[in-house]
Amino acid sequence: MNGNPRTDEPIQEAQEARPQDDVISPEAPAAASAAEVARLTAELEAARRRVDQLARAYQELEKDREEFKQRLSRERERMLDVERGKVATQLLEAVDELDLCLSMSAPDESSGLAKGVKLIRDGLLSKLQQSGVERLQLVGQPYDPNTAEATDMEITPNPEEDQRVVAEARAGYRFKDRIIRPARVKVARYIPPASA
Repeated sequence: MNGNPRTDEPIQEAQEARPQDDVISPEAPAAASAAEVARLTAELEAARRRVDQLARAYQELEKDREEFKQRLSRERERMLDVERGKVATQLLEAVDELDLCLSMSAPDESSGLAKGVKLIRDGLLSKLQQSGVERLQLVGQPYDPNTAEATDMEITPNPEEDQRVVAEARAGYRFKDRIIRPARVKVARYIPPASA
């Protein structure tokens, strides 16, 4: 009574007014802990699903990255092959000019100049072969427009020689699986003999 109103009376009344539900029974901790365990188990399962989902997404991303690297590597290799083919085509034109030079000096093959040109030509061809350029062997084979251009036709009485390459005007070359220069060839054409 030091000038303050008494506070214990309303507290006592408030405690009496409280329902008896708030009194903790012995079964309540078990029920509360079971609910807590169920809630935590559900959170754990949700977290595991999220981790699995993120792990799968990461694996797919890693797989896509590896596929992209492989595709980029294949594309780079293909581009290099195209450029190598272009260089080889230019060298083949030089070889053709050397062949023309040698054909013009055919009567005098013993001259030093003809021997030197032949050595240069053979050296260029061997370097091209070492880099993967192959000469197409088409004489006697069936004509294939994918590997050769038909520049001339020869009539033949033999039906087995129809559409076969009989001569080569210019050699054709392949680099890996790609034709870098088609051959120019003469193709046989079968025409049955006239019956009299």
